[in-house]
Amino acid sequence: MDHVLQTHLPVAPWREPAMARLPGVQPLEMADWLVVDEAFAGQMALCDALLSGRRGAVYAMTPGAEQAAAELLALVLEHLGPGYVREGGVVQRPDGVRVALEAEPPLVTAARLVQEDLCLLKPGPGGEHVLTAAVLCFPASWTLAEKIGRPLTGIHRPVDVYDTGMARRVQRLFDAIREGRPLWRQNALVYADPALHQPRPEAAPRREAADAGRYLRSEKQCLVRLPLSDAVAFTIHTYVVPLAALPEAWRADLPERETVT
Repeated sequence: MDHVLQTHLPVAPWREPAMARLPGVQPLEMADWLVVDEAFAGQMALCDALLSGRRGAVYAMTPGAEQAAAELLALVLEHLGPGYVREGGVVQRPDGVRVALEAEPPLVTAARLVQEDLCLLKPGPGGEHVLTAAVLCFPASWTLAEKIGRPLTGIHRPVDVYDTGMARRVQRLFDAIREGRPLWRQNALVYADPALHQPRPEAAPRREAADAGRYLRSEKQCLVRLPLSDAVAFTIHTYVVPLAALPEAWRADLPERETVT
């Protein structure tokens, strides 16, 4: 069962004026990029299980993305925080699991070290960034198989608010990201099902929730420039918190949102 919950949400994006207007992107210090929280052991156990038993569903790479994957692994290793121990070619995670650094493809190794899902995007022939590789263990109503190899506009095709104007703003953000100066945003959606692994094909209809949503699913999404490969790493740290665990003031001004099932 992939019901792994955090006990609290560190930030309420709907209460932050700078995040209220899409895309709501803010500067980020590299030291704040990767997060280890109280759900680390549970999320990493699920990630390990998916990469072992369902790798084809959660890992994809297009030809030519190998350099960016290796560069991202090197950056992850550089920014691992307290609780990690590196001994030669092995890293011990905060949960005690040991990960050999050369036993698997670099992107898989990086994903086995951190809670974040990891996506790589590079400019395509027309300049628009294309999803070239990813480890996506915790999809929130999308599937990696449908998105890999597609540009940003294709990736966001079912999203109503992702119109032509939004697409231009997002592409400008990707073009403007500089080394060592990442960007981040955070979203929030009410979910009826707390499962972390929730793929949904684009054509699948949304189901009506039998009960009101009882969980808040929130993603800390970061954009990090990889200068050697000219790729952008899009990383996703997923929080799933019971609505009842949020402060009363946060629940009171949570905007009316469709419950995702």
